Amino acid sequence: MIDRRHCLSLAALLALSPVAVRAQTTDKAAAFIKATGDKLVAVVNGPGTASSKRAAMTQILNADVDVDGIARFCLGRFWRQATAEQQKQYVSLFHEVLVTNITAKLGEYNGVTFTMGRSRMQDDQAVVSTTVVRPNNPPTAVDWVIANPAGDPRIIDVVAEGTSLRLTQRQDYASYLTHNNNSVDALIAAMRNQVSQSTTARG
Repeated sequence: MIDRRHCLSLAALLALSPVAVRAQTTDKAAAFIKATGDKLVAVVNGPGTASSKRAAMTQILNADVDVDGIARFCLGRFWRQATAEQQKQYVSLFHEVLVTNITAKLGEYNGVTFTMGRSRMQDDQAVVSTTVVRPNNPPTAVDWVIANPAGDPRIIDVVAEGTSLRLTQRQDYASYLTHNNNSVDALIAAMRNQVSQSTTARG
């Protein structure tokens, strides 16, 4: 007959089993995306000037997205070819370009809502599925890829209808560099010009 201590030991082992740990990890990842999504929706649908919304969006991205890691991924093999100063300028501009691209489309997402789907582990990353709905548009399936989901989770990719946003950006940068003598300085100049034009348009 199994005594109470054996029952408790068995329960402890089950709680620490790989299946249980993975379930806890995906639950944490789902809660993280739910909280992040709620913050994003509040900014998009809430009151405020374009400037205040940009500031709020920047704060969310810095807190919940691994922007530096995404920047390195998007530059691909050219990251290793870049000098330390080029890397520094590129990452700084990548932050600004990302915020600019998102905030430029906030008006298109007014009234947006999202619903949570299933969560799963993919190697050491978590993938949380959601459905994003905009007024007068069909629902969009959006998967959020999260690194370090069990510890300090950060979003590292967004996959909309099967298309990876960071992979698409990486391909765009690679194409630009290929057509510009593989010059990282040329890419930096183009990114700086993009930010400058956006600032002028906002002003």
